[in-house]
Amino acid sequence: MIEGIGHIKGVTFHDLYKQYPRYDIDIKREQKLLKKHQFIIFQHPFYWYSTPPLLKEWIDLVLEHGWAYGSTGSALKGKKLMNIITTGGQETSYKTDGFNRFSMPQFLAPMDQTAHLCKMQYMPPYVIHGTHQLSDEEVKKEAENYKIFIEKVRDEKFNFTTAKKKNSDNMNVPSD
Repeated sequence: MIEGIGHIKGVTFHDLYKQYPRYDIDIKREQKLLKKHQFIIFQHPFYWYSTPPLLKEWIDLVLEHGWAYGSTGSALKGKKLMNIITTGGQETSYKTDGFNRFSMPQFLAPMDQTAHLCKMQYMPPYVIHGTHQLSDEEVKKEAENYKIFIEKVRDEKFNFTTAKKKNSDNMNVPSD
């Protein structure tokens, strides 16, 4: 998926693990990068119902009180935030009556609250389920769909409201 979007004009792809292999996050650099963009996407695998450790560390350090939130923190106000996630489990696993007992929106409530705290708008996530079981052809198709989705987001041509209504439980956004 990453290979398909890394070179799209008007899209900044920022690989935290490549940038910070020792977790030595440059907070001011990251804040400057955030200020330059109106739409922030956290793309990651869903690790133990959460983000990978470096992304959690990044959130803890970069979204500082007084900068991102708090009475004087408004640097991200009005920006949009979303997660793009891959899971090993099938979509049916992420329902209240499924194997994992909770829906994807329930699992992502901390992200939604983080966006709210930072005065951002949280957008429905783009989720690709069951990645361990996808064939090479299915992976190529998902990568192409993802590229199209990113281009639509960049061009402000994706209707999140319609997608959210169609996918209210798991909110697998790509069905615009």
